[in-house]
Amino acid sequence: MAIRIVRLGSNRAADEGLRIGTVRRPPRGIKKTEYAARNIYDLWFPNLAPSETLLKAHFPISDAAAWKQFARHFLKEMKDPGASRDLDLLAALSHQTNFSLGCYCADETQCHRSLLRTLLKQRGALLAEDP
Repeated sequence: MAIRIVRLGSNRAADEGLRIGTVRRPPRGIKKTEYAARNIYDLWFPNLAPSETLLKAHFPISDAAAWKQFARHFLKEMKDPGASRDLDLLAALSHQTNFSLGCYCADETQCHRSLLRTLLKQRGALLAEDP
């Protein structure tokens, strides 16, 4: 059992389980009924996405300093009691079933999903190795 951190729209692993989109906005130009079939996500979970304010202030991320500032603000948002409980829940579920969390960003090193990976590890989540 484990959480797989993925890029939404990428091919699914055979044992990936439910794909959860941790993005602020659903994809544009695609019908909701097609999200799962297109490997985008099965369930939209914006609770763990950067806030609209944070996205407007920091995207696109242009350099290491901008990424550091974005990361600091995002990690602060994840200390909110609701987000913290959501992370605790997902960490606990990782010991019971396979599922994945994802975002659209091409480069995980400058994407909030890399920060989610770290936060989940800190909570004892079981994480699948990268492909």
